[in-house]
Amino acid sequence: MTTDNKATNIQWHDGTVSRADRQRLLRQRGVVLWFTGLSGAGKSTVACLVEQMLLDRGRLAYRLDGDNVRHGLNKNLGFTAADRQENIRRVGEVARLFADAGVVVLASFVSPYRADRDAVRALLPPGDFAEVYVKASLAAAERRDPKGLYKKARSGEIKHFTGIDDPYEPPERAEIVLDTEQLSPADAAARVLEHLERGGYLAA
Repeated sequence: MTTDNKATNIQWHDGTVSRADRQRLLRQRGVVLWFTGLSGAGKSTVACLVEQMLLDRGRLAYRLDGDNVRHGLNKNLGFTAADRQENIRRVGEVARLFADAGVVVLASFVSPYRADRDAVRALLPPGDFAEVYVKASLAAAERRDPKGLYKKARSGEIKHFTGIDDPYEPPERAEIVLDTEQLSPADAAARVLEHLERGGYLAA
């Protein structure tokens, strides 16, 4: 019995159904839209609206939410820098598989470190990943505080909270920037949909 947890002697097994076959079936192109921003910036709100808009158009999308994946896939991870890195790595691999299946993936994660987001980008072919910077100042996010997390972080109940005692590194080359202090959630979602239409991801 080996003590090395890394998989060895494995090969990727190709099937007879290609990505192109799946995309023809779905009448769309698989892509990962990676929503990043401070807690309370509006990432999940906008992603939910985009998912509904795509469903209304008969398109298949799936939303990967930061809180939701910690109920199962990443339930063993905390919020240290190392755990955040592993959290994003796992989600990136899942998102890559969904995109390969032809699905529009809406990944909504604080993902505070550029290197981690860039690592996910590198998993996918050019054009299959779009960074969506859901922009809001710390003051605005803290005023909203929909889950009461900033209050707990300020009181010391939560450690390693992004924006308070852990950093957030804004994107430097985001394909989409949504300033939610200026845009309504509906207008922000419409801009994401426009990006998908312009890129031909929703072509029949």
